[in-house]
Amino acid sequence: MKAVKRLDKRDSGGGSFSPDGVKAILIISSTALGDTLMSTPAIKAVRVRYPEAHITACINIRYAALFADNPHIDTILPYYGGYRKFIRTALALRRIRPDLALIFHGNEPQATPLAYISGARHIFKIPISRQYGFLLSNQSNGFEDPWKYHAIDVRLKTASFAGCATGDREMVLNADAEDVRHIKATLAAHGLNSARPIIGLQPGAAQSYKAWPKGFYAELGRRLLHLYPEAGIVITGSGEERRLCSDISAAIDSKGAVSLAGALSLKQLAALVKILSVLVTNDTGTMHMAIALGTKTVSLFCPSNHWGTGAITGLHLHRIISAERPCSPCVTKKCKAPYCMSAITVDAVMAAVTDSLMEISEINENSHL
Repeated sequence: MKAVKRLDKRDSGGGSFSPDGVKAILIISSTALGDTLMSTPAIKAVRVRYPEAHITACINIRYAALFADNPHIDTILPYYGGYRKFIRTALALRRIRPDLALIFHGNEPQATPLAYISGARHIFKIPISRQYGFLLSNQSNGFEDPWKYHAIDVRLKTASFAGCATGDREMVLNADAEDVRHIKATLAAHGLNSARPIIGLQPGAAQSYKAWPKGFYAELGRRLLHLYPEAGIVITGSGEERRLCSDISAAIDSKGAVSLAGALSLKQLAALVKILSVLVTNDTGTMHMAIALGTKTVSLFCPSNHWGTGAITGLHLHRIISAERPCSPCVTKKCKAPYCMSAITVDAVMAAVTDSLMEISEINENSHL
């Protein structure tokens, strides 16, 4: 890549960038679901600044369908992860012939080389890649330390290098009406009335160190159904989390609790999250879905930082419960026996959920006055 870059005679420095003539834009946000949702405010900012440009988004194939109806994306190009189908992806990017590439969140060492291989003259990314930073147009992160800022703000700062505004931090996600109807019918088939409070539990997470203990989720579910016998509890998760979720459902031991882990498409999951009264969740993609859709959340943090990935808009809807890290330094993904999330008590989460449900009851009562 260094040899190819030395032969490239184009002036690709940030100082030579001009919005004039930008007709095709490549956006790379190819990692996890939550990471891609946190890129949507920056994608919108790009669309607002370049309303006539054709915007192609390179998104992880596992999540691409969820963003198919995003109004700010013209074309989605799937990313297969790592070096899988790397040449195929590179050739597809070459056909786009983008004038500008913006890497909002992509794993290295693939993301920056792919952006360069696309042929884009200017490439902006934060944080600057140590290995491939020489391919970027920005020589500064724009922040003294990007890791001290919310992930949405880091993406917006990246977009600002291309002249985009940074004021709108709202994530963009739609819940399809047909999917909502399907979810209501599914809940009814399980004996749950969607006209009554439906509480979601999201016990899984991409990494185990972010997960509240499953026994705590079960205890919370039992206490909620004792206090709100008319309510329903839906336990959400991926196919890989099916056993975890079914164990929690069995431990709650009530017809009012059902696991739908692995039974829904991502679009159907979005529809379910949309109609929930409140979602109790670890720091994971479903949490970001709820924030984007305006659903109340009680989100649980210990090793990860709520100020970096938690709710940043609609704060009146979201309750964040965090505990101090017991270990220093925290080794996060390398932790072999994570236990720190157990510092968050069932009592604290129960209080936050009841407060959220009380607010809903008060709103409903006032609407009938």
